[in-house]
Amino acid sequence: AELVDGTEDLVFFASTGDLLRFPAELVRPQGRPASGMAGMKLDAGAVLVGFSAIALSGDTLFDEPVVVTAGGLPAESRPKAGAVGGAGVAVGVASSVKVTPLSEYPRKGRATGGVRCQRLLSGESMLVLGWAGVNPWAAAANGDPVDLPPAAGRRDGSGTPADRPIGAVGQAHT
Repeated sequence: AELVDGTEDLVFFASTGDLLRFPAELVRPQGRPASGMAGMKLDAGAVLVGFSAIALSGDTLFDEPVVVTAGGLPAESRPKAGAVGGAGVAVGVASSVKVTPLSEYPRKGRATGGVRCQRLLSGESMLVLGWAGVNPWAAAANGDPVDLPPAAGRRDGSGTPADRPIGAVGQAHT
């Protein structure tokens, strides 16, 4: 993700259904020999399933940023065709999806575990997708649009059943 002025919020999503949001200003620039920085503290066996950098001005002047998450089964359960991995791209088979205003998620310090962003339903084993931004648009693996549910106010609630598998989520340009 490219930062414009360093006032953005960084949002990490873990397969455990947790989200960590913190200001980019908490990350200091590092040179070439650096070995990185601690982002989100993950539980044993958990993986990062999404990352977003959100400008809290400009595009968000009229559109409130939202968080889109999806619960489901890991990539081993999905057919071999289709993109897997990366921010905004499902790392498994989504069976439920949720849209929540970003303002529902408090800022925390970096290198912490964050807060729950989605309660997994029976039959779901992990969060398979996490994305944050304005004007979300979802697509199936073949590129066909997929309708997202309306934004709900409960940050740690469960998602609604997805009518079709979601392959990716991103910002729609109007």
